[in-house]
Amino acid sequence: QVQLVESGGGLVQAGDSLRLSCAASGRALSTYGMAWFRQAPGKEREFVAAVSRFGGTAYADSVKGRFTISRDSAKNTVYLQMDNLIPEDTAVYYCNAVPWSPDYWGQGTQVTVSS
Repeated sequence: QVQLVESGGGLVQAGDSLRLSCAASGRALSTYGMAWFRQAPGKEREFVAAVSRFGGTAYADSVKGRFTISRDSAKNTVYLQMDNLIPEDTAVYYCNAVPWSPDYWGQGTQVTVSS
């Protein structure tokens, strides 16, 4: 079983950057593809970015060119570097495995971008 803990969110202004972290315990993340998701108020949870076990990446069109997903197997952590943030990025951000499992959702980390 994997436990995932997200951190790094905060309140920032449009154009600022944040780096989110997803720290895992219970099992090595290197055996999983990993992804970030987000849920804005009143909206469904949506895919943001993914990184495969072999380092391949994929992004939602809305964040392509602004967000970068990466992983550090030594630290058992997955990151989401978010640059040039816009108010539409405001959401609770979650990480999960690929394919996602309902057992792996954590508390998420809140990102709020003011205009």
